Amino acid sequence: MLNRCGANICADSDLDPIIKFDMNGNVVDSFGAGLFGFPHGFFLDHDGFLWVTEGAPDGDNRAEPGYRRGLGHQVFKLNEQGEVVMTLGEAGVHGDDENHFNGPADVLVAPNGDIWVADGHRGGNNRIVKFDSEGRFLMQVGGGVGSESKEAGRFDDPHGLAMDSRGRLFVADRGNSRIQIFDQSGDLLAIWTQFGKPSGLFIDGDDVLYVVDGLSGRERPGWRDNFGWEQGIRIGDAETGWVTAFIPNVAAAAGAGMEFLAVDFEGNIYVNDLSRQRLA
Repeated sequence: MLNRCGANICADSDLDPIIKFDMNGNVVDSFGAGLFGFPHGFFLDHDGFLWVTEGAPDGDNRAEPGYRRGLGHQVFKLNEQGEVVMTLGEAGVHGDDENHFNGPADVLVAPNGDIWVADGHRGGNNRIVKFDSEGRFLMQVGGGVGSESKEAGRFDDPHGLAMDSRGRLFVADRGNSRIQIFDQSGDLLAIWTQFGKPSGLFIDGDDVLYVVDGLSGRERPGWRDNFGWEQGIRIGDAETGWVTAFIPNVAAAAGAGMEFLAVDFEGNIYVNDLSRQRLA
């Protein structure tokens, strides 16, 4: 589990933001104190390495505590002991070139080792960036500060990533209330709007797609609205796009709500609830 140190900011805390539990909910390990300013997205790759993004974009007040300690705008690769074995981006420096990020929201490592980063949390670069397994830049889709766009193949707050068994990349284009699907070359394959306002995505070994929507229906202007839709978890077929089940958020609270989710080998769904600072 990734924890933002109890106050949504880790830069000034000595708490470990990464906590490991066993299947019974017992804490078995924790690490990462002093490493992050605003840890946001994370991914466990096929070799057991944990990848974590620093998700506070420049201009967001959540980035300021990290700046004071030279933190932010990076993607970290950690081993099982919590030691950093690779970093992408420059600490505390935002940008939109091949070597910098602006509030990366999520990260995914493909089976071949390629690294995909959703770079653009809430006003950042609004792009997806691809690196090889050694961290060398390969390509990007979208991009540029202030480049929010509803055009096909472009993004407004790309917030979550997932990949199916065919290697298709699913992007939670949250600000546009849609999922965009790309091939390994970054070519757009499909756009799906039937999963609500997606924040987090998960695809299991049977290509079942799980999508968490914690923002739909809010009575406020801007990208947080998506009126007429309910918050909750939509489950469907990653091949056809058919939505087959819906778990409503029966007690939605003010704030960011649910953002990410995961599913274990027994089909149990785990989702974070930022508003209540809990894992369900």
